[in-house]
Amino acid sequence: MTRWSVRVDPAWSLQAWRETARLALQHRVAPEQLDWLQAGEASLLDAPALASLPTPAAGSAAIPVPQAFVALAGTCLCHSDPQRLPLLYRMLWRIVHGERGLLTNPADPDVLRAMALAQAVRRDSHKMKAFVRFREVPGEADAFIAWFEPAHHIVDRVAPFFARRFAGMRWAILTPARSVQWDGQQLAFGPGARQEDAPREDAREALWRTYYANIFNPARLNTRMMQQEMPARYWKHLPEATLLPRLVRDAGDRVQDMHDRQAQAPRRRIPQAAAPVAATRAGLDGLREAAASCRRCPLWEPATQTVFGEGPADARIMLVGEQPGDAEDLSGHPFVGPAGRLLDSALRELGIDRGTLYLTNAVKHFRFERRGKRRIHSTPQITHITACRPWLMREIENVRPQVIVCLGASAATAVLGAGVTLKEHRGRWHSLDDGTRAFATVHPAWVLRQGEGEAREAAYRLLRDDLRQLLDDRHGR
Repeated sequence: MTRWSVRVDPAWSLQAWRETARLALQHRVAPEQLDWLQAGEASLLDAPALASLPTPAAGSAAIPVPQAFVALAGTCLCHSDPQRLPLLYRMLWRIVHGERGLLTNPADPDVLRAMALAQAVRRDSHKMKAFVRFREVPGEADAFIAWFEPAHHIVDRVAPFFARRFAGMRWAILTPARSVQWDGQQLAFGPGARQEDAPREDAREALWRTYYANIFNPARLNTRMMQQEMPARYWKHLPEATLLPRLVRDAGDRVQDMHDRQAQAPRRRIPQAAAPVAATRAGLDGLREAAASCRRCPLWEPATQTVFGEGPADARIMLVGEQPGDAEDLSGHPFVGPAGRLLDSALRELGIDRGTLYLTNAVKHFRFERRGKRRIHSTPQITHITACRPWLMREIENVRPQVIVCLGASAATAVLGAGVTLKEHRGRWHSLDDGTRAFATVHPAWVLRQGEGEAREAAYRLLRDDLRQLLDDRHGR
């Protein structure tokens, strides 16, 4: 039985390991025939290199492997255990030769070991994200260096996280075995470094220690859990760690002081329940001024401003959307973002002058979630719709439109009631208590979410054809 020596370079590279494993499989080299060498090692048996075997011709049949195994291998390869390489190839050999469902057997020794390696890598990656501390490079503007000592080969794995998190600054992370640098555009990897190559401290650390000491809560101190989440091996890299012995030592006295201290009234005034909608001036202008200070639901706090309705005070047609978007929140005007531009296109095709319509929303503040620097629309809840409904009803009372078009489910709920769904009632006319005619259709933002191509075209035609009902003279045109 011929033995082969095999080396993966770099040893944590999934691509390099896959090419090596594919070559061994295509030449039917069994796991026991391979000597996996680490960097700098030589084969004890002077076995020829696997790489000397001919590469199979282009177009050779691909070797199907479950995607779950590929993902597991990519994580395990970052472990420092030299036995991970033969372990993964042994598992691959078993999968290819009849044990397709190997990963579904949690009691298998190879699977158990691979899962343990992967878990250790994930834990080390989490610690790196949590405990890397950048220090400013003296004499250089907006340049930072961090020193870290990971237990495994995780620099390549974790570096993209830091590129996303600190995209706007130049930084480098140095470790004993590997380094990475970000210039604001791309990542560059290099060999390991020494701790002396990183700054020892910068001016910001004194401020950080002051902040950490003030937010440290002695009443919630749990040293066992703290050391589990922040192991002592990382303390030497953390500026706040110098405070921990004193903070832990004094925790008992501080808790007793907190217990003995007299209760104090909170400094932050908690807003009272919102008063009923009231306006100091008559008409829409008065409502607009009153709505600007609305606190009936929590949406006002993160939003830039109230976005009230706009259009002729005697408009015959009122369009009610869901809520302002990012562009509307910043500008203070309804339907000026991408969804508003799509609505404008549909109205132009139908020959309807937007200037003759009154446009508003069921909810007057922008509800969103932050993802990095972006604010992503988040559907308002029924509590938000209910809190804003008095404003909408007052708008309807003042404008007295003959027709109301509800754009989207939230608008339909606000105008027609909670029992009206777009699936069952889209495009159907309803009569409100005061005789106003109304129907619901999809929101232009829903059309945009259909992506490119035929799906969006079909959604756009659906919206436009529903709006075509406004051309019927019986409904106020």
